[in-house]
Amino acid sequence: MRLSTRVGLAVGCTVPLLVLASGWLLLHLVARDLHRAEDQHLHERAVAVAPDARSLLRATENGRPRAADTRERKLFSAALDVGVRVVGPDADFRGGPQPGPLVTLPRGTAGPVTVRDGTRSWRALARPLHGTTGTLWVFSADTADRTQVRLVRRRVTLTALLAAPLSGLLAWGLASGASTPLRRLTRRTAGLDPRTSSTRLEERRTGVTEVDELAATLRTVLARYDEQAARTAEALDTARSFSAAAAHELRTPLMSVGTNLDILADHPGLPAADRTEVLADLRREHARLLGLLVMLRELGRGDLVEAEAFRRVDLADVADAAVAEARRRAPDAEITLDADPGLTVHGWEPGLRLLLDNLLGNALAHGRDERGRAWIHLGVRPAADQVLITVDDHGPGVPPDARSRIFERFQRGPDSAGSGLGLTLVAQQAALHRGSVTATDAPDGVGARFEVRLPSGGGALPGRRDWLIGTAGANRSQSFPKEAP
Repeated sequence: MRLSTRVGLAVGCTVPLLVLASGWLLLHLVARDLHRAEDQHLHERAVAVAPDARSLLRATENGRPRAADTRERKLFSAALDVGVRVVGPDADFRGGPQPGPLVTLPRGTAGPVTVRDGTRSWRALARPLHGTTGTLWVFSADTADRTQVRLVRRRVTLTALLAAPLSGLLAWGLASGASTPLRRLTRRTAGLDPRTSSTRLEERRTGVTEVDELAATLRTVLARYDEQAARTAEALDTARSFSAAAAHELRTPLMSVGTNLDILADHPGLPAADRTEVLADLRREHARLLGLLVMLRELGRGDLVEAEAFRRVDLADVADAAVAEARRRAPDAEITLDADPGLTVHGWEPGLRLLLDNLLGNALAHGRDERGRAWIHLGVRPAADQVLITVDDHGPGVPPDARSRIFERFQRGPDSAGSGLGLTLVAQQAALHRGSVTATDAPDGVGARFEVRLPSGGGALPGRRDWLIGTAGANRSQSFPKEAP
């Protein structure tokens, strides 16, 4: 059912009820006013004829018929336009308009009452006649129940009956006009299909607050749909890219594994030294394959993380845990930590831990001196409205021409056994936290320093994250000394 029809029916049912209620209240008030006027007139007439009524009863009680006749004529003459009845122990005098003799009058009334005589109503007032045992009754026709009042009652009823269809039609017309902006909005949105078209609801003010609010809500819903569709497309791209990148990068180690397996299968009598070398190659390729899969998975997690996962993170605690893990993996390395306690950022804790783990892992793999010793220092300090993370080593350093390329995907040195994604993960997490990462010379001129700057207050996630998507089909194996593990 259309809204205008609903409004028309509601108004068509409500208005007659309101007319009837108003008419009933009006008739009640008019009747009360008429009764008040009638009652006032009865009181005045009763006061005026009361002395004559007492004289009439006394003359009757004293046996004076002639005096009684005179008093009776005088009584009825003084009554004028009201009916009078004088009731005594042995007398009943009546004159003027009043109910018939068969109508029983109420007893002990304190004020005017209504008395019914068939279809006619009377207002009656009783007054005791002091000094006698009689009662004076005065009557007047009940004007509140006259033909005019009944006519008004019928007209109110007729008005209510006519108001039903007329008010319903008027309300339907007004509601139809008022709902025109809503119908226009319906026509504008009827052809919008976010699955097949990029056309969206343009902003067009109608002047009707509710319709404008509904249009704004629809635009918000469509915008959120587009956002979720874009995120879904990114997720699909990430999945496709993951499979493409994994297939490309796994080809070489898998071919090497297959070759070594063929050697072991075709030469069961292979000398022990050669057999040991083949098995060592298999272990290295297995470790490389496992590391590559782990790194690809972490890149995919970073591309798909949502803002709800971010919170206040204590960097000192994360750095302490990362250093403890690095010392466990490399007990021969000298790793020191200088972190201000209570230093927090708004971030994703697993991503920040991944950033520190890969920086330390990169330093352990490529930051050793000529004797093979690793001296690594991790610093976490405040810097204005940022947090500065530094990792220093005593290795060969990073050549200036390679400092921008080492954060690209699958960049490995000629002797590297890593996946080429460690520093890419560092760059991804820095960008994810609206920060930056750079490679420079160590402060003492020996080794390399990696600096990560993160805003302490955090911020919105990047609009598009394609660290893994951009790797699809890439084949960039550059040679330089410093790269990710």
